[in-house]
Amino acid sequence: MRPDGEEHLRTTAGTGPAPLRRIGVPRSRRALVVGAVLVVASEAVLLGGPRPGDHPPSRVCWDGLALHADVDADGREDRVVDGGADGRAAVLFTEGDSDRDTPVTVDEARGFWQKLRGALRKGMATRGAFGDFDGDGYLDLALFYSQRDAGDSTNSVMPAHEVRYGPLARDLSGSRTRPVRMPYDSFVEGVRTADGDHDGRAELHVFQSRGDGARSEYVGRQRDGGVSVSRQEVAAWGSGEWRSLPWTGLADFGMCAG
Repeated sequence: MRPDGEEHLRTTAGTGPAPLRRIGVPRSRRALVVGAVLVVASEAVLLGGPRPGDHPPSRVCWDGLALHADVDADGREDRVVDGGADGRAAVLFTEGDSDRDTPVTVDEARGFWQKLRGALRKGMATRGAFGDFDGDGYLDLALFYSQRDAGDSTNSVMPAHEVRYGPLARDLSGSRTRPVRMPYDSFVEGVRTADGDHDGRAELHVFQSRGDGARSEYVGRQRDGGVSVSRQEVAAWGSGEWRSLPWTGLADFGMCAG
């Protein structure tokens, strides 16, 4: 007679594979294993990413449409296409000796964890602007990722507010990353750069929501290894007014000759 189920498990335990329920990993340990795998995978992606070159800084100039600079320090001049009021700039990296360029937008610059943190939220948007904030001759990237207003009320969700210092790699990762210290976490509608005092270090102009469609303009400067944005409002703009603001700040970097 065939033994019942309990007796069968007892007598066959040493002769073959144990039932899955007997060797299953506890849920807490499984979560740890999965988490470790995700961390290792993401680190592998980061470590295997592109790296900037080691050429010295090149000239940075403005031709009326784009900033010209060797963004990735590979010895070839690239172009930074102005994103306009919305701060949706893109870099056109020169491909070898050909005339072909590879565009990389600031939206593509968000890292693995930044994309993950904003994945379940609605109304998230990326804004970025390029300028030499620390005055070393390389272009840097100020990057923001924040949530749009909910009706007339402001949101305070900003997973990313950082400066990536140049030279930048072709995925717009930086040689080092430091914070943009923000007094407010409301939605960053636009971001621009200028060098109004012509000291070789760019100023960061941030346009943030203040509710009811209005925008406040704040200015940030290099300080303590990052960029600190002042709490003092330098201008207030009504709905749409700030978008039509003529921006000549990029000419502060110098006009390209010829």
